[in-house]
Formats: sequence, structure tokens, C-alpha cells
Amino acid sequence: MPSLPAVAQHNTFDIAKIRQDFPLLEQKIKGQALVYLDNAATTQKPQIVLDAINQFYRHNNANVHRGAHTLSDNATELFEQARTKVQAFINAKHGHEIIWTKGTTEAINTIANGLAQSLLKPGDEIIISAMEHHANIVPWQMAAQRSGAKIVVVPINEQGELNFSIYKALLNNKTAIVAMTHVSNALGTINQIREIVQSAQQVGAITVIDGAQAVAHCPVDVQQLGCDYYAFSGHKLFGPTGIGVLYGKERCLEQLPPTQTGGEMIKTVTFQQATWNELPFKFEAGTPNIGGAIGLAAAIDYLAGIDRAGAIVHEQRLMNYCEDLVLSMGDIQVYGRAKNKMAIFSFLMGDAHPSDVGTLLNQQGIAVRTGHHCTMPLMNELGITGTVRASFSLYNTEEEVAMLFNALTKIKTFL
Repeated sequence: MPSLPAVAQHNTFDIAKIRQDFPLLEQKIKGQALVYLDNAATTQKPQIVLDAINQFYRHNNANVHRGAHTLSDNATELFEQARTKVQAFINAKHGHEIIWTKGTTEAINTIANGLAQSLLKPGDEIIISAMEHHANIVPWQMAAQRSGAKIVVVPINEQGELNFSIYKALLNNKTAIVAMTHVSNALGTINQIREIVQSAQQVGAITVIDGAQAVAHCPVDVQQLGCDYYAFSGHKLFGPTGIGVLYGKERCLEQLPPTQTGGEMIKTVTFQQATWNELPFKFEAGTPNIGGAIGLAAAIDYLAGIDRAGAIVHEQRLMNYCEDLVLSMGDIQVYGRAKNKMAIFSFLMGDAHPSDVGTLLNQQGIAVRTGHHCTMPLMNELGITGTVRASFSLYNTEEEVAMLFNALTKIKTFL
């Protein structure tokens, strides 16, 4: 029976041991020790994930589900074990509610395109927030254009929090869909998803949650949240790129038409018509990213093997330290001061252009992201073109936070 590599067990949160699990962190950039603070864009991968992918391609590589040989049986078993691990990770009720995608973007497009065909009609309203990623804006724009529905945007307050009273006031009998991010990738704001979903349910709206920034930083229980759909990407969860998850309640997935057709998702085909396979295969046209799913399962195993509660506390400690250093430095404008937020630090430094700050940080070995972070409408609302964003993960240290601010101090004098 094929199996994944063994997981290192960390009963307590020991940052030194955690960092040893991520080989990329050992390298140098521009002759400086790497300080990787671009985790909202993608996370680094623990050795167990690298080993799992390598082991699959070295020992079990074959296509899944239809092979009549041992390698295909092994690949299929590992692939479906991965689905079961995702199901448990987000507490989905059924394994067939887990659909493999390329990532969050493809998952939201699958939902939006399907609902544009099957549900939306002229006059319907799709509610999103002002803090959404483009991947949770543009698919709905296209769905609205195709169906005659319209987009309704919930504003945010000065702290970068959803204006919940306005959200509730916007809900009405025309509200067909509420699509919200769980955590803002640009501000770090954690939205009240359970309350958002409950309010939407009162008007019969379908709820779609972008969980790309949440799953690596907090437990996600889709049954407790109550949402109809939840989407996330593997590469932000210490897994490989090119693999993601679309969770949907069974009844929602049964009603949603597929938007990609081909092999695997077919039950019967003639030259005149076709019928669709059962869930989850109905939405998995073509050869899937088998190695990616196995790598994602290994990432989930990794998280199960560490003190995750300790990791969450550690990340919050990093954010608190960052906020303390902001106060001591001055001339830093922070964007996103929600009371409930993840460890994302978006800022501008004086009149310096974000890309200049990012380039000079890179010269000192510090990796951040600059620009609009795929949230151009949000940046327009804030009256800026972009920010510098440092985003922390469980393998970052307080020393690295200090190094960021030491580097910013040098940049300030240089500029």
C-alpha cells in the first residue's frame, strides 16, 4: 500500500525546529540571509511536501481511476487519500464535496460561470466587498454581464473592516449571491464569515467564500461557517502551486453545471449528447494534478504534526511586535488596522514609491511584495496606487521583523 513520507512531530511550537523543516529558508539573497516576508503571495514548502511529490513521481507515477495496473491503483489511492485529508482539514460533510482545481481563482470562476448559466437572471444582485481580490471581483462581473445581474459593493471603514450594518441593509430579495473574502490579502482583515453567511441565508442568497488567505493561518470549519462554497489554493498552505480546492455543499454542486468538459467528468457520450459523472468527478475534466494533490495532502499532514495553536499565537506575536516598531519609527502609514486581522503589514513610507522600497529591501535580502496586490478597486478607495506588503507565516521570527525595520531605517536615510 503506498504511503506518504513520515511527518516530523512538534508537540510544542519551537520556531528553530520549524525553520529546519523549510530548506529554502537557508539560502542567501544578494549576500544577505533571506528574510522571506511574501507569504500572502505564496508560502515556502516543508521537506515533507518536497519528499511526497518526489516520491510520487519516482515510485507511483500513473494516471488515476481507470488504469488496470498496480501503478494506477497506487496513484488513485494516494490521490483519493488526499481528497479525504482535505475533507477532514476543513470539516466537509462528504469527500465528494471536495473538488480539485488549479487554485482559488479557478474555483471561483467555476462557481461564477456555473451560476451565470443556472441561477442568475436580470435584476439579480451579487454582493461583494470593497476589499476583494480581483479573483473575487472579475468572475462576478463577467457573470453579471452574461446574466443581466448587477454587482453591489459593501464599503469598508477607516480601519479596513467591512461595514456590517451597510452589508445587512443591502441584503434584499434580489440578492442572489454573496461573495466575500475570509481574510483580506491586502489589509489582513478577518471578516465575520459566520455572521455574513447567516445574514445572507435570511434572504436565500448563495454564499461563496474566498479562503485563500485564511486556511494557512486559522482553523476552517465549513460546516460551522455554513457557507455554500469555499475556495482556497494549495500554494498558500505550504503545498505546491497549481492545485487548489473548491468545496461546495452536496446539493449546491449537484445543481451547479460544469463549465469544463472532457475526460473523467463524463458518464456517457454519443455524437449527439453527453451525461455527467457523479460528484466530485463532474467538475474534474481531464487528467488532474495528481502530484499537486499529494503534495497538498502532505502539507496538511505537516500542519497536523505541529502545535498549530502555538503557531497562531506566534504569528500574532510577530504582528504585535511589528506594530510596536511602527510606533517607534514614525513616517510609516499603515493600511489595515482591523481589530481582528492576520499578520499582514501593508504600509507606505513617507513619499517613497512602494517599488523603490521593495527593491531596496531586496538588496538587503528581504522579500516583500509591492503594488496593488490584485486589489485595484480597494487601492482606489484608499486613494493610493499601492503599498509595500510584508506578510508573515509560522516560520518567520521576531529577529526577521527587527531586520525589516532596521532595513527600513536605512532606506529612510538613503531616500
